[in-house]
Amino acid sequence: MADKKYDITVAARTAFIPEQSDVESGRYVFAYTITITNTGTVPAQLVSRHWIITDANDQVQEVRGLGVVGEQPMLRPSESFQYTSGTAITTPVGTMRGSYQMIAEDGKQFDAPIPEFTLSIPRVLH
Repeated sequence: MADKKYDITVAARTAFIPEQSDVESGRYVFAYTITITNTGTVPAQLVSRHWIITDANDQVQEVRGLGVVGEQPMLRPSESFQYTSGTAITTPVGTMRGSYQMIAEDGKQFDAPIPEFTLSIPRVLH
């Protein structure tokens, strides 16, 4: 039986931002909205993040940093934190995945995986 004390669920929604993108020069900007929910039984704080962003040419950017959008939210069981951020890639399609580094109230450090999600410009209909 897996330990559900330390359990964080991460969900993502994405949107292409055409007004910040420059398709001719290969700059595609996407916004992503992340919802982080503490599905475990122990309060836990998000301390840092690690993103792996891959474009369609398999160019990888790794991003590490403290917190998210300047915050290090403390999530009690069943609490959620939502934020929106953005990224730019050089192709119309790419993926993002990674993990949040968490510290539970009892001092245990653990990673909350961020399942891979797709960045994609909307299909152009003729």
